[in-house]
Amino acid sequence: MVSYSARARERAMKVQEVILRVLSKQITFWQAAHIARLSPRQLRRWFQRYRRLGMEGLYDRRTSRASAKRVPLAVVEQVLCLYREKYFDFSVRHFHEKLREEHGITYSYTWVKLLLQGAGLVVKARKRGPHRRKRERRPMTGMLLHADASRHRWLGGEQHDLIVILDDASSEIYYAQLVEEESTATMMAALREVVEQRGLFCALYSDRGTHFWLTPKAGELVDRQRLTQIGRALRDLGITMIPAYSPQARGRSERNFGTWQRRLPQELRLRGITTVEEANRFLRESYIAELNRKFSISAAQPESAFVPATGKDLQRIFSLQHERVVNQDNTVRIDNRTLQIERTKWRGTLAKCRVLVCEHLDGSWSIFYGPHMVGRYAADGSPCHPEEQILEKGNPAPPAGFPFSTATPAAKSGDTRTGQIMC
Repeated sequence: MVSYSARARERAMKVQEVILRVLSKQITFWQAAHIARLSPRQLRRWFQRYRRLGMEGLYDRRTSRASAKRVPLAVVEQVLCLYREKYFDFSVRHFHEKLREEHGITYSYTWVKLLLQGAGLVVKARKRGPHRRKRERRPMTGMLLHADASRHRWLGGEQHDLIVILDDASSEIYYAQLVEEESTATMMAALREVVEQRGLFCALYSDRGTHFWLTPKAGELVDRQRLTQIGRALRDLGITMIPAYSPQARGRSERNFGTWQRRLPQELRLRGITTVEEANRFLRESYIAELNRKFSISAAQPESAFVPATGKDLQRIFSLQHERVVNQDNTVRIDNRTLQIERTKWRGTLAKCRVLVCEHLDGSWSIFYGPHMVGRYAADGSPCHPEEQILEKGNPAPPAGFPFSTATPAAKSGDTRTGQIMC
């Protein structure tokens, strides 16, 4: 004799009660179907089975048979073994993708999640908090970019910072690199690469880190009049900066880092990557494109708000700039270095003049007097070759016949005008 569960017996008793009330003329057949939550046609079948078999005819025969869609036990064991031995630190979503891509197991995400939770390999997520409405995305790419960094054990050992720049409209990642520590120089390098590859964008959304903003007192509004080096660089490019006053305000960026933390360390472990250089090469060559393919979306409008950065001296703009006064011997002292300014044709001396000293991202130095570059130096402060000082990519203006002390096209052509300027 087939044994039925308590739930199946309770269901059969309820159907029997409804049928008996129909036989006693207490309710109509249509009312009985509504009470039993069955269609009238289905209730007629159950009525006929009850007349032939009695109470036994009201049991659901499917409860005693295995489902035709039941997953084979061998597949269940394979999935559990893969998770325990190889993908133990993967999220369920990431593990489900690996099952499809690497092992050809195409069962649904819900089945995989319930299987892992039932086996005790994955903890059930806590209940969601109160509903909040997300901020609407910008309609076009290039209107708003998010820049932030996350400190984590990406390589399994020491902690490093992962700098990520993504677009608000599409969640497309434009830049992602591991660095020892987020700083003005590393964030400048990230922004410069985005501007060089994509163009000028409209606004940048960031936290209130000291390399982005100066805050007089903790928790108060930022000081928009006193700019940091990054603030000055973006001002020169016409890019607006927007500060975030809470992690919730940077929700799109924070959720993106949640995806990074659940996926990148596991991918690096599977490939045996243990150094920052190898990890950054992996990010550039394949992984950024993979994440964009999986998680980026199409912007509401197909147009782009990016503008080409033509005519901009990005090497000068994306540098650490300091104002200094030239000494009597035409030297500038900065960061334990003495930078010697050579004689120029257009001015006898630069002593007591205020100049701009730029520390470039590659460690080299340069000195500007107005639009004129009056010196270019290596990282140790030694002067570069004259041609390296002159033929600088993106120089603010073409040679005017007297910009430097070395030979220029005008000097080679026999032009003897000095262009002396007297203060």
